[in-house]
Amino acid sequence: MKKTGYAIIIIIPLLSACADLDITPDSSIDKNQFYQSEADALTAVNGIYAELTPPSGFYGMYNNQTVYLGDLASEYVKAGANTNSAHIREIGNFTISSNNDFMRCAWSEAYTGINRANIVIDRLSEPSSSISSEIQNRLVNEAKFLRALFYFNIVRWWGAVPLILHDGEGEGQERTPVDEVYSQIVKDLEDATALSQEYHSEGRATGGAALATLSKVYLTWAQTDSPEGKAKQTDFYRKSLEYADRVIDSGNYRLVQNVWDLFATDKKNGVEHIFSVQHAQLSNVSGHCVFAMGWSDSEPVLIVNDVKYYNQIDDADQRKNGAFAKSLWNPNTNSRFTYKVPLFRKYIDTLNYDKDQFAGRNMNFAYIRYAEVLLIKAEVENELNGPTAVAYDAINQVRRRAYNQPVSSASPYDLSGLTKDEFREKLQAERFTEFILEGTHWFDLVRWRKLIQTVRPQKPNVTAKHYLFPLPQQQLNLNPNLTQNWGYESEDGTNPYASYEPGYSEN
Repeated sequence: MKKTGYAIIIIIPLLSACADLDITPDSSIDKNQFYQSEADALTAVNGIYAELTPPSGFYGMYNNQTVYLGDLASEYVKAGANTNSAHIREIGNFTISSNNDFMRCAWSEAYTGINRANIVIDRLSEPSSSISSEIQNRLVNEAKFLRALFYFNIVRWWGAVPLILHDGEGEGQERTPVDEVYSQIVKDLEDATALSQEYHSEGRATGGAALATLSKVYLTWAQTDSPEGKAKQTDFYRKSLEYADRVIDSGNYRLVQNVWDLFATDKKNGVEHIFSVQHAQLSNVSGHCVFAMGWSDSEPVLIVNDVKYYNQIDDADQRKNGAFAKSLWNPNTNSRFTYKVPLFRKYIDTLNYDKDQFAGRNMNFAYIRYAEVLLIKAEVENELNGPTAVAYDAINQVRRRAYNQPVSSASPYDLSGLTKDEFREKLQAERFTEFILEGTHWFDLVRWRKLIQTVRPQKPNVTAKHYLFPLPQQQLNLNPNLTQNWGYESEDGTNPYASYEPGYSEN
């Protein structure tokens, strides 16, 4: 099997590419003879970015995997009638096996990206007579940001994972404790905060992206049951708040007034986009998944699981029509088509959808945007101090934009007078509405320890074991030192999630 990238093709013994790829590589360069110029170094780093959206047709971490693992694996999305993949249906039905293609490919793609980053960091950390130290430092820190991003995904998907930091390592490596993985993520991101804002419009990593991701990482780490997560929860909340404030105080970002602008192909990398995964040339398969059947009531690959999730959003909230399409203008018939069940709109490119199912496949994936930083600040402030004026200001800015109000002044839609628990519930509902089909919901339900009680009414197969995904069987076969997550081989032994949701997760 052959794997393609921008320029450097890397396979390490621990890993294997997705089995159904058969793509001729663009080029294959001896990594030991590379890095002779700044152009070489930039090409190598571009090869790490390329692994966020590998040209594998169906798979890809930010082609569709993040949406499948973050949203289909929740209560409000289902695999539509025209889904022809058993592997997609497994995720949607919570019958996920260790042989699921999305487990296999997500692991492989993450570690391919990590190994590419390791090579860049090792090679560009050495003195060079042909590459300026400024360029070296910048590209090393971009590589560190990307390595942290890959590890942040996989430590949340699988828990303890092998921590590999240098090329040539990894074969036979055991799983590294969660706290060590998080510590490395933080170290890489702290280094990446030195990046400038210069390349924001090109979708490259910036210091602001590193700060925002650090805020998200510390919030998540604080809510784990790892030894450090439990012992240092308050400290981690404070660090999360510190980094959120640094993003806000930078003045580099703001909320856009029209939520539709966030997903328009002519407004990529805008002022609210802190870091977006770049798509072009029909590479974002999520556009196919939500619009595969075009103007018909035949269900596409992904569709809302129950129309109540559409109906529960206030009609005055512009996120309702930003997230869902109840009707769309059909330029082929010069009339509107109204759907019996609304489609997910965020990946339907209404500027370029007149032909077929390819609508939206040039759309970027918004990894983190300014609205999330505000909601992180609101959540952390509430957890530390209750619903203070600071917490209300942060969440109400997002709500004002949602209702098309000026974000800097009070509006009729502001929240007030809530208890700490009530504020937490409102915050969680706000995150759901704000980030529909943006790959965050499963992560949120897991860290809030509400996965089973939220999902089971819609999908009864969900159990405590789904607080993590199964390690791919392929990797277990390759590396006998890896162990499977609890519940996927048997449910013998102590349920590690028994205390998470009393009345749910112990059963």
